[in-house]
Amino acid sequence: MNPKVGRYPTHPKNVRADAAWVLFQVLEHGRSCQELMPLIFERHETQQRAWLQEMIFGCLRDIPRLQLWLRQLLDKPLKGEQKPIEHLIMLGFYQLSFARTSDHAAVSETVNAVELLGSHRLKGLVNAILRNFQRQETKDQEIKQPHVQSGLPKWLYKQLLTTYPEQFESIVEQTNQRPPLWLRVNQLVSSVSDYATALKNENIEHEIDNATNAILLKQKVEVTQLPMFQEGAFSVQDKAAQYAALLLDVQADEHVLDCCAAPGGKTAHLLESQPNLASLTAIDSESQRLDRVHENFARLGHDKRFEGRLSILCKDASLFGLNEDIPKFDKILLDAPCSASGVIRRHPDIRWLRKKDDIENLRALQQEILENIWTLLAPGGTLLYATCSILAQENKTQILSFLSRHPEARLKPINQFDTDDSPGWQILPGEAQMDGFYYARLVKSA
Repeated sequence: MNPKVGRYPTHPKNVRADAAWVLFQVLEHGRSCQELMPLIFERHETQQRAWLQEMIFGCLRDIPRLQLWLRQLLDKPLKGEQKPIEHLIMLGFYQLSFARTSDHAAVSETVNAVELLGSHRLKGLVNAILRNFQRQETKDQEIKQPHVQSGLPKWLYKQLLTTYPEQFESIVEQTNQRPPLWLRVNQLVSSVSDYATALKNENIEHEIDNATNAILLKQKVEVTQLPMFQEGAFSVQDKAAQYAALLLDVQADEHVLDCCAAPGGKTAHLLESQPNLASLTAIDSESQRLDRVHENFARLGHDKRFEGRLSILCKDASLFGLNEDIPKFDKILLDAPCSASGVIRRHPDIRWLRKKDDIENLRALQQEILENIWTLLAPGGTLLYATCSILAQENKTQILSFLSRHPEARLKPINQFDTDDSPGWQILPGEAQMDGFYYARLVKSA
């Protein structure tokens, strides 16, 4: 198979060739950065990995602009085995426009990467396009199309503008920001204050959020080099996601179900927030994602600490419990599969992987899971519905529809804006430095 289109990078190691290969795989083959980045990271040292992530994520945040420039300067689209060179050219545009790379290096090193991707004959074309880009000062030309300026696909641009006319500009701005780094202290290993002291001793700037005890790091760090990483003293988790355990409020001796649990951040937080729970069952339909749960729990010490009370199962949440005699659960967390439109700043490939038609399919799947899991909730029990979406179809509209079908379900408001007419708590990207998130808390009549 040609190295440019294979599932693994087989071309010679080179940061620009590797970055172009990832862009090509995301945009032309619909593969995720979560899958692709480890494949190229293992080829490079730490400093080069940081450059790769900055370039790849930067390009993905600005694809409409880069594609517009490409159409202006490339007479005919490249096809077949030459297609990855288009992505290399866009990488060159990004370096010349937004990176701290010198113009000379941006052009010469990008041209050199053409040969490494197996298209030696196109070196002259790429050189000419990048030189014309500089000569014509293309990056300074006015862009009139609003969705191009936003960096969003047109369908998502229109939907967000319709749903959030007043907050739209802020959402777009936040969606294109680099995400903050939040930590959740594992208080079975260290107190928040002790861990904050450990950070201070390492001269790592941070602040503690009083509402959640989450710690916001104020500088770039390598997570594995933070104090007590191997001892499991903390996990990386956005502040919005840390509200799940707080809102579900598990009590001692309760039986808990965590649906769609991988990679296990919220599951771990449930255990840490109530170590005296009776049992916790975590399910996910993808066995590979459950491997990450086991890895995370081993580092945190939860696999041994909760042995006998913790079950991690590969199960489809829409079918779990059917034709099985499963005891009812006191508390259920349903972290439903969703568009992930609230975490685009953290995963910029989502804006190109997610398509307009996906939203209805996801809504239907969420409804199917919610209907099934509701049957497993004990009378008087609480179900917390959560998504990392900011689209109404997956959130408020979904819960309104559920409540209309289930008179035995009532809303337990999270705040004063959480009402029967407008259920749940919608967090927008950047709000209190959080990712976009949605929660609705439902109680089953006793």
